[in-house]
Amino acid sequence: MKAEAIADAQDIPHKFLEGILNDMRRGGLVLSQRGGNGGYRLAKPATSISIADVIRVVDGPLVSVRGVRPPDLSYTGPAESLLPLWIALRSNVREILDGVTIADVATSDLPTDVSALADVPDAWTNP
Repeated sequence: MKAEAIADAQDIPHKFLEGILNDMRRGGLVLSQRGGNGGYRLAKPATSISIADVIRVVDGPLVSVRGVRPPDLSYTGPAESLLPLWIALRSNVREILDGVTIADVATSDLPTDVSALADVPDAWTNP
């Protein structure tokens, strides 16, 4: 599919999308072809590309604190319990994002556990 068509369908700027697609190409998630019949296609089945895979190639680690991955942090004194907190957060984020594929999103068929979390009444609105 051409980048212009994707950008139009998703109502996002073409240049912004090109940056994402280039990251995904470098990360081995999409293949590109130049020319009149060119465009982008997934490098492997949509069922085998997780949302976590996409985020990692576009943005880097799923969870970091001040740009540092939680296992590389250290705290002392009363703040010592922050390290296991960040690790637990990272574990939960990974569990959710590794468990959702591009196919799940494209078909609007999210895993049951993810849908259940999203259905909590104040999941998004409560600060």
